[in-house]
Amino acid sequence: MFEQAMARIAGRFSRVEPRATARAYLLGLLSHAERKNCWHLAEQAGHARPGPMQRLLRCARWDADAVRDDIRAYAVEHLGAQGAVLIVDETGFVKKGRASAGVQRQYTGTAGRIENSQVGVFLAYATSRGRTLIDRRLYLPEQSWCSDPGRRQAAGIPETMQFQTKPRLAWEMIATALDAGVETPWVTGDEAYGQDPQLRAALEARGTGYVMAVACSTRVRINSGRTTMRADTVAERLPASAWQRHSAGNGAKGPRYYDWAWIHIGTDGHRHLLVRRNRTSGELAFYLCWSPAAVTLAELVRVAGVRWSVEECFQAAKGQVGLDHYQVRNWTSWHRHITLAMLALAFLTALAADAAPDRPIDPHHPARGSDPITLTVPEIRRLLVVALIPPAVTAARLLHWSTWRRRHQATARRSHYRQRSTDQLTG
Repeated sequence: MFEQAMARIAGRFSRVEPRATARAYLLGLLSHAERKNCWHLAEQAGHARPGPMQRLLRCARWDADAVRDDIRAYAVEHLGAQGAVLIVDETGFVKKGRASAGVQRQYTGTAGRIENSQVGVFLAYATSRGRTLIDRRLYLPEQSWCSDPGRRQAAGIPETMQFQTKPRLAWEMIATALDAGVETPWVTGDEAYGQDPQLRAALEARGTGYVMAVACSTRVRINSGRTTMRADTVAERLPASAWQRHSAGNGAKGPRYYDWAWIHIGTDGHRHLLVRRNRTSGELAFYLCWSPAAVTLAELVRVAGVRWSVEECFQAAKGQVGLDHYQVRNWTSWHRHITLAMLALAFLTALAADAAPDRPIDPHHPARGSDPITLTVPEIRRLLVVALIPPAVTAARLLHWSTWRRRHQATARRSHYRQRSTDQLTG
């Protein structure tokens, strides 16, 4: 299956050298390498220097967007099933300095606070067979980057790239997937995307249903009237009979049960406010929902629950295939590394889907205690390290790379000391 996955993208590389390097890069992402940047991946591949890996990301001739298209088709082929959901979300990449494309001090959920970081907006594809990332956009802040030509040029940002909001980037990825023939009746996302009326309107224009999280202060129109009411006020006035218990999907400890209520809003018969209530704390969450045809409450709950699977994608991508291990500053290099990491994740997810039993497991009647769970992405990668990427690093090779790294670090240290001395003399 690995060779089949490589064959899908082989035509995107016009020369054999970058094609072979891309294969080694992917194997490195799947390996047990401590850090999955060019230095460590080159060492894992048996190269004498990181040059080939760095050229693959920086200046080799290949189209990362075309490979992205291959990843999307590969994911649909292996994971496709009825009721597929597209999920939009963002994740942060904490960075030092100010030279990396798009970096600035901004809030990132990765750190849980404002940090110097890059933010990537991603699109995930989720079905009953699995979930994986199928598209990506690097968010380019308006003031600190879009209005600074010198900074843009230094980071290799194309002149055609202008400021776009995160919901707009999300819509571009959704529209690209729909135009490519991805059959999905639903899109979901958190408040950052659900609060954007233009994104919701664009989905409705395409006839694609959505279940989008919104703030408690969101105003909705009740009973086709002219007056609007805050979502949390609507929830407070619901009778006890309006709440129903449903599972939002299986978590690590079993089904995730909440109390749910839905209220018809607006003049459209297929438009609802969905409210989720935590059965222990009473905490409320709100969703605006629209569908081109009538649906059940259970279906809206299912889609709302699927949104959390994008967090599993981020966790697997960062923990298993080095999505955030890159050490690049250039715009093109960022997109290329992220794309190859997405391919590695899609490959592992496809393996897990093909290895899963044909009969779904009933969470209410689990297997015997002696039966193992189905193969997971982390477990498959552990097996691949032994079967596909056998250790072939000799003591001499380890010493070579140790010397190379320390020489490179000595050069960098001298450069930093020289610059600091110059700054102190001129300050």
